[in-house]
Amino acid sequence: MHKTISLILFSLAMLQLAGCAKTSAPTAGGQMGNLLLAEPMPVSPRSQLAIVRYNQVLASAELEEQERAELHYQRGMLYDSVGLGGLAQFDYSQALQLKPDMAEAYNSIGIHFIQQNEFIQAYEAFDSTLDINPDYDFAFLNRGIALYYGERTDLASKDLTRFYEMDASDPFRALWVYFARAKDDPIAGTAYLAQIRDDLDQQHWAIQIVDLFLGNASEADLLSGLLEGVSSQRTLTERLCEAYFYLGKYHSAQDNKGKAANYFKLALSTNVYDYVEHRYARLELNRLRQPDDLD
Repeated sequence: MHKTISLILFSLAMLQLAGCAKTSAPTAGGQMGNLLLAEPMPVSPRSQLAIVRYNQVLASAELEEQERAELHYQRGMLYDSVGLGGLAQFDYSQALQLKPDMAEAYNSIGIHFIQQNEFIQAYEAFDSTLDINPDYDFAFLNRGIALYYGERTDLASKDLTRFYEMDASDPFRALWVYFARAKDDPIAGTAYLAQIRDDLDQQHWAIQIVDLFLGNASEADLLSGLLEGVSSQRTLTERLCEAYFYLGKYHSAQDNKGKAANYFKLALSTNVYDYVEHRYARLELNRLRQPDDLD
């Protein structure tokens, strides 16, 4: 039975990977003035077919509890990838009922709790992840983000710094540390980002986002460089999801709420559901709309 389940998971994984084939390179037709518009990521037919196959296996196969838990988790990941968050959360819950020591399921369900502003449950989920697997790197990122949005910035800074130090060349990791530190003290946050800027990968396109927050590059500079090194429409859409989100964060910090809201909406329009930036763009948008209702 273990061999059968392994073969099922392998074949479904191959289906998912096949859905990531390159598309034609983007053209200048995607631009409107200086602003690049994303072509929303299509829902992969292969992902939909894989979900159907998981449904069939879960409904018909005689499975051990651990095998069923793994299938629920994998189907949940697929649901997340196509934007069906409620179904994904249900599957993660089912996986945890069947296998309470499943670190990755706690991590995934914790992300949903953040998106729902259920921060206490999110902290507990990520704590459980790290209790089970202290080396689960992304649980530090996700718990740090939960603490950041939950207004516990000192603790957020510790988790996000720990995650950043696991790869001190990554501009995105550096930016999340900056957000946590700058929330209470913008001057100290900027000083920290300036201090680590030269340690970051200078060839990574997102170094331009770091320079934007440091005041060393303009919004126009960032937008004009977004096409550099892009070889497919998929890569462009993923990059734009990231860029839109951080431009939203930038304008939010400048109290340009209208521009910030537009950029968060553009991040959501990409349909890159499994990116951190897409996951939290709606939360940021809701905070711009109803700042007085937040805890």
